[in-house]
Amino acid sequence: MDLPVIASSVAPSGGCAAGICANSISQTGGHSEDLTEALRARVEDHPCYSEDAHHYFARMHVAVAPACNIQCHYCNRKYDCANESRPGVVSELLTPEQAVRKTLAVAAAIPQMSVLGIAGPGDPLANPERTFATFRELALKAPDIKLCLSTNGLMLPAHIDELAKHNIDHVTITINCVDPDVGAQIYPWIFWQHRRVLGREAAAILIGEQQKGLEMLVARGILVKVNSVLIPGVNDRHLVEVSKIVKAKGAFLHNVMPLIAEPEHGTFYGVIGQRSPTPAELQALQDACAGDMNMMRHCRQCRADAVGLLGEDRGAEFSLDKIAAMTIDYQAAMALRADVRAQIKAELQSKRDQAAEQALKQAEQARAAVAPQLLEFPIRPVQPAGRPVLMAVAAKNGVVAVHFGHAREFLLYQASEAGARLVGHRKADAYCAGDDSCGDGETLLGRTIKVLEDCEVVLCARIGIEPWGRLEAAGIQPNGEHAMEPIAEAVMAVWQEMLAAGKLDPGRAEAKRA
Repeated sequence: MDLPVIASSVAPSGGCAAGICANSISQTGGHSEDLTEALRARVEDHPCYSEDAHHYFARMHVAVAPACNIQCHYCNRKYDCANESRPGVVSELLTPEQAVRKTLAVAAAIPQMSVLGIAGPGDPLANPERTFATFRELALKAPDIKLCLSTNGLMLPAHIDELAKHNIDHVTITINCVDPDVGAQIYPWIFWQHRRVLGREAAAILIGEQQKGLEMLVARGILVKVNSVLIPGVNDRHLVEVSKIVKAKGAFLHNVMPLIAEPEHGTFYGVIGQRSPTPAELQALQDACAGDMNMMRHCRQCRADAVGLLGEDRGAEFSLDKIAAMTIDYQAAMALRADVRAQIKAELQSKRDQAAEQALKQAEQARAAVAPQLLEFPIRPVQPAGRPVLMAVAAKNGVVAVHFGHAREFLLYQASEAGARLVGHRKADAYCAGDDSCGDGETLLGRTIKVLEDCEVVLCARIGIEPWGRLEAAGIQPNGEHAMEPIAEAVMAVWQEMLAAGKLDPGRAEAKRA
């Protein structure tokens, strides 16, 4: 099956989603085959809960929940720019009726759209009437769409029964701390039991309700993802403890996200100059949490009205005025959606089978390599074949398909003898305005190279002479030899080439970091 053809013929993609990796680390923190069949069935078509799924399935958010019952120092919902991708940002606030019609329109136009979420722009459970009216209608009119919700958790215990009643199987809770002293630095106030509560008392109440809600969701069998915003100097050292606690209470997935604190957004943190974490700091904390919690590394911190694959936003195609002119035959669309979903699931199963076969082959090769040493004394430890390498990939629709100068996002993969593992993504400014013009490319190219400074290799479909030289001078090796190849295959091919050339000796210090 050629899935990108299906996607482009029905719903042209403008995103930068990665291809599934046969040896990829999935949402379990291990290989995808570690999932039980029951769990896989619940997450394999949810792009936020499954790393594999986000390469294939789209999601959308409907903005029906304007009010919020807490204030976060990193949030300001007053401003909107179509080019922004951050939580709380929307272009149109919808009524439940408008949200249902928009969902049906998107699902008909994008058959791989599998999930409808309500995530704001305020808090869905601070707007329960609007939120549940939307869910009720969608459960009747679009039963093939998975429903989910994202909340700060303050009102979660009060609405557990209603969530379960509407078969909402996935809930995300934003938990930034489990210590009220830390929370007092993040939340200036909450609105609780008809009054505004401030400071440490507010944080203690919020934390208590979040933890209670998490436990109640898990007891009902609802999958829980925990989002945490990494705020340097505030909760950076504390989030490992958060991860341990939410895992112990049954959370399925932990998503540690970087603080967005640009001054132009008008947030408290932005105004006072609170810095965001560096990519290296974010990855280090994710790695530190991974020992105790399954980590999500493909989050794009979506708008509250996002539409499409993760990493793209097609919301402008489905504004209310454009939807009003559409004719929607959802019954016919459901048949197409079922066919597309079946094809995707068959593709995913084929990839899992290939991964299992490759893992078995690697295990046999490892046993064969160890066997001769067992005849010697003392037994010599088997050295790794080569050290891990961080690579950036300019990708689209699962393959290395983007010109270096056109890339607005690079996916980061760590390649090692265990395979290719997605570890994050980096945003960039496309410095090339066309085939022959690069505008202020000198400045933008420098920014892109700075963003990728810890990578050893950049894979792209094409690259010009000037950026090639600049990247090499920065210690980053450009590679355009694997255009239109699946990401994981391309990454591992480059790693094998480096290994064969003797560049990956585990005992040799990396020149790039010397």
